[in-house]
Amino acid sequence: MLVQDWAAITSERVNKVVEFVVAGLMLALVLDVWLGVVDRYYLRWQLPWPETLARYLMIWAAMLAVSSGIARRDHIGLTAFVMIFPVSVKRIVLIAVDLLSLALFLYVTWYGIAFAQSGAPRHAMIFGMSLAPFYAAIPVSAALCSVQLVLVLLRDLGGYLDKPVFAEPVMEDGQ
Repeated sequence: MLVQDWAAITSERVNKVVEFVVAGLMLALVLDVWLGVVDRYYLRWQLPWPETLARYLMIWAAMLAVSSGIARRDHIGLTAFVMIFPVSVKRIVLIAVDLLSLALFLYVTWYGIAFAQSGAPRHAMIFGMSLAPFYAAIPVSAALCSVQLVLVLLRDLGGYLDKPVFAEPVMEDGQ
């Protein structure tokens, strides 16, 4: 099996797990917000935690979803700028952008660990627990993005504008 094939399969598997987790977080977010609305307008229990929980669920879901965008190459890119170059230069520019992005996510991972650790002594009064699990969304998602960037870099080798990964096949006339 080629390295490109292995990277493609691994990236897809990791992405499926991440998308499943994000879907679960979004379901929990919807149920939490629904509970908050029902509580406020109908039950009047005056629950203090749904709004705070919704905030942290949204942060985790949004941060984890970034790696899915990387795996699918759905993130924002300057393709109009890159497309003016010949294919050989285009590939080098795209690989350089991937490497710069990888450096950014590794940086965020490194400093995000200290950020998450700084949340350990702080407590969410509503939950009566440390903020570290909530702050951990930053380094965990940045590390996951780093892994996905390495995998898609190996999978695409700068050629993803020529052959989009998840593009629909184009049917010829008469087929």
